Amino acid sequence: MTAARVEVSHWFLVQTQAGRELVAEQHLQRQAYATFLPSTWRSIRHARKIRTERTAFFPGYLFVRLDLERDRWRPIDGTTGVVQIVKASGRPLAAPEGLVEALVALVDTDGALRRIGVADLSCGDRVRLIRGPFADQLASVERASGPERVRILLTMMGQKVPVEVSRHDLALI
Repeated sequence: MTAARVEVSHWFLVQTQAGRELVAEQHLQRQAYATFLPSTWRSIRHARKIRTERTAFFPGYLFVRLDLERDRWRPIDGTTGVVQIVKASGRPLAAPEGLVEALVALVDTDGALRRIGVADLSCGDRVRLIRGPFADQLASVERASGPERVRILLTMMGQKVPVEVSRHDLALI
């Protein structure tokens, strides 16, 4: 009598070509791989215009779910948009248990990672502005100044400058 094999699949990290995370994800899905590309909203400044678009939360990376005993993983390295599956000693290296599941739980209805609420912030928390004129700047939370507003401290020219922003413009780091 033989024991039934238990399916053991894990999430693995895939390095993609710069800015081609979505292309890599689409090609992997066409090959029937289960993928997860965490994304967030970010403001992008170009030619004095600011636009908000969805971008990869981990630029240059996405996750693929595999059972190394059952699934063929070598074709991943040759997939359009993929640089390589992250390996150690020639074998794919699994992401820490629970990491991807925790990220999946944070995905909002728009497909991007859920924005933080004022209740999620504490005085002194480090945040990144994701849109507006100070997009991509790092700051620290001073206090919540209302249900939708947060007062942060930006460092400019060596001094801390208080700025009030919408909580939707912040990402916790």
